[in-house]
Amino acid sequence: MTVSTAIARLNAADPDFARHLDHLLSWESVSDDAVNQRVLDIIKAVRERGDAALVEFTQRFDGVDAKSIDDLILNRERLELALTRITPAQREALEKAANRVRIYHERQKQDSWQYTEADGTVLGQKVTPLDRAGLYVPGGKASYPSSVLMNAIPAKVAGVAEVVMVVPTPRGEVNELVLAAACIAGVDRVFTVGGAQAVAALAYGTESVPQVDKIVGPGNIYVATAKRHVFGQVGIDMIAGPSEILVVCDGQTDPDWIAMDLFSQAEHDEDAQAILVSPDAAFLDRVAASIDKLMPTMERAEIIEKSINGRGALIQVRDMQQAMDVANRIAPEHLELSVADPQAWLPHIRHAGAIFMGRHTSEALGDYCAGPNHVLPTSGTARFSSPLGVYDFQKRSSIIFCSEQGASELGHTASVLARGESLTAHARSAEYRILTQDKGN
Repeated sequence: MTVSTAIARLNAADPDFARHLDHLLSWESVSDDAVNQRVLDIIKAVRERGDAALVEFTQRFDGVDAKSIDDLILNRERLELALTRITPAQREALEKAANRVRIYHERQKQDSWQYTEADGTVLGQKVTPLDRAGLYVPGGKASYPSSVLMNAIPAKVAGVAEVVMVVPTPRGEVNELVLAAACIAGVDRVFTVGGAQAVAALAYGTESVPQVDKIVGPGNIYVATAKRHVFGQVGIDMIAGPSEILVVCDGQTDPDWIAMDLFSQAEHDEDAQAILVSPDAAFLDRVAASIDKLMPTMERAEIIEKSINGRGALIQVRDMQQAMDVANRIAPEHLELSVADPQAWLPHIRHAGAIFMGRHTSEALGDYCAGPNHVLPTSGTARFSSPLGVYDFQKRSSIIFCSEQGASELGHTASVLARGESLTAHARSAEYRILTQDKGN
């Protein structure tokens, strides 16, 4: 296979650097009118015809010869069977990864709390898990058992009573690793449906698919569009764009390591983005040479080449401080600090989905087994978003209990503010609770 790389070279000292960087980062994951209308039609059909629509769409889109919804349901025994069909090494790897993910996310659990004021008023917060979560998992060859662990385990740690997984099986192709991961992660129910129809079923429920409170998990443009449309009826995790990696390197890491780290995201798809930032121009040259050398050895060379040439870049900066500024401007999904003292630079990072510290910490470790979640904000949304976590599967309710004296004292304040907003009923409701001896105060 012949490949040719022509990765973009940018220099932060150039007067038009900001414009070139903005162009490089621009990404619009917007559905066209045809996709949007098709998704709306599918959602409408599922809402109106339930299981029958799911069976019909699965036959049409996935080529599955399903006679009824029963043919699209996998019970717990089938998930346990998958554990016996994978290799011992695969099972051990899944179980080790699951254990590490579980231990990490246990630390994220939030507990209810209360405090009592001097007059006996009690204020607090009640933390409650969602009743039911829906997990969308891509099927067929492009399937990711690691995503099952990353989505299902935080839900279970949060205390979600039921996790429902939907996974398409195109042309009847079942991925045993995905089912084994579902078994290990504690998934409760599995339906072999996919696409916008699966999202609609989770959001609105059918005769067989239970309605969930939140839908998480990656999918194609039809899945993403459907998630947009059902948001509000249910919660969603995020609308994810292509995968990204930004490596900040001081020039002292093996250039082959850095090239392969860039490849690790570029191989996801042609729109993935891989960027290297360094103050060492000669090091950028060495990494470019490593890219050319290693590219022909990659199984997914064509995809990597299109990603690297289309959206990748090698960026020269003045110094490490400017490298931090560029990193914060990009707000990447994955940020590798491949430097001598990453801890020293950590306080300078404000925006990143996950931060990989030091030369030996490849992003790939985070994808599979380090412990933190690999569901991360993309397309600059790390400026205001966080990785998927236990907190995404918990709700918080405010607790207010006023003592007689507390209600009387707060009533004066509420009355003034409510009358200032011309909401008389609010004011009088509060005033009714003011004690007689306090009314003149």
